[in-house]
Amino acid sequence: MFSKTDEELEQLSARITTREIQQQPQLWQETWSIYQDKKAEIQAFLDKINQKWGKLRVIFTGAGTSAYVGNTIMPYLQQHGDRTKYNFESIDTTKIVSTPKDYLEPETPTILVSFARSGDSPESVATVELAKKIVKHLYQVAITCAPEGQLAKDLTGDATGLVVLTPAKSLDQGFAMTGSFSCMSLTALLIFDTLDDQRKEKIIGEIAQMGRSVIEREPEIQSLVDTDFNRITYIGSGSLGGLAEETRLKILELTAGEVAALFDTSMGLRHGPKSFLDSKTIVFDYVSNNSYTRQYDLDILNEIKGDDIVPLVMAVGQEKDDQNFAGKSFTFEADELLPDAYLALPDVMFGQTIALLTSIKVNNKPDTPSPTGTVNRVVKGVTIHKFIE
Repeated sequence: MFSKTDEELEQLSARITTREIQQQPQLWQETWSIYQDKKAEIQAFLDKINQKWGKLRVIFTGAGTSAYVGNTIMPYLQQHGDRTKYNFESIDTTKIVSTPKDYLEPETPTILVSFARSGDSPESVATVELAKKIVKHLYQVAITCAPEGQLAKDLTGDATGLVVLTPAKSLDQGFAMTGSFSCMSLTALLIFDTLDDQRKEKIIGEIAQMGRSVIEREPEIQSLVDTDFNRITYIGSGSLGGLAEETRLKILELTAGEVAALFDTSMGLRHGPKSFLDSKTIVFDYVSNNSYTRQYDLDILNEIKGDDIVPLVMAVGQEKDDQNFAGKSFTFEADELLPDAYLALPDVMFGQTIALLTSIKVNNKPDTPSPTGTVNRVVKGVTIHKFIE
């Protein structure tokens, strides 16, 4: 797909999605440049809040893929963000809108970090309005791809809010969110991770090279998709558990549900969901680079391999000393082992490519994958009811 001409891809209704997956390594490097240009403004905004309140609650929020951004970065930041200043949580807008008092705390100073591709989804806008009503000391950061979206426009000139835009080309025009997911994830990591800039820049160079390797290794990924399967399971732990959730969604979206998909943690799969695995299920485990956590990832991989039921079970990630899966692996080469939240970005390109190639395999159209039109690029048909305390 990545080597086809635009004309060939147009015939498959796959040009937009293919190119948007393909361009992500470049977009990550653009994200770094944007962050460098915006860094002083971001720091001044956060410093002003910290000086007033000390420690704040940070809620990462969004719907669908935008929610999975928070689920992917939050576990990492709970260890590597500045916990003297922030307590990080990830809560879907869909949960906040339907049950706001379960999640919003009136007396707790809060930074609401909204992730949004368009900035116009009804739940995103409603979450902000509910937070304004309920939380007495509310601050906002909108990390969005769309300068003209409602979230960005509403914060213009607001001293309690900050808009951080991702690269213009991360505003995906295809149905599925690809570059928007990875660029919003990276932007939030750059803002809240305590790593120094020299290390961050080096990591971005590494993940960009890993991402390019996914494109170069398309024939290898195609051979996996050629397996006889109609079910897929993604597994991961910590930040890579959030990633498993996102790549599960990608294949559901791009195949319009023709391929049944499951995600779980490496520890959680045994507790019932493993019943999903059969002779037409392929399994991918995003293996953690944390030595302790990695043991559990390898345990479930070895168990599934030993069960000898599924036609394909594979580890996805980096090799680590003698702590590796004895079975099949899709391995990324790099000068160093990366933190899981950053490793999630080349990992997601692998999952996106699996979804793209599987969409073609089942004769679907990746750019417009919903044949009934009942699932839309920007969610429609949502009624936001008036909140009464």
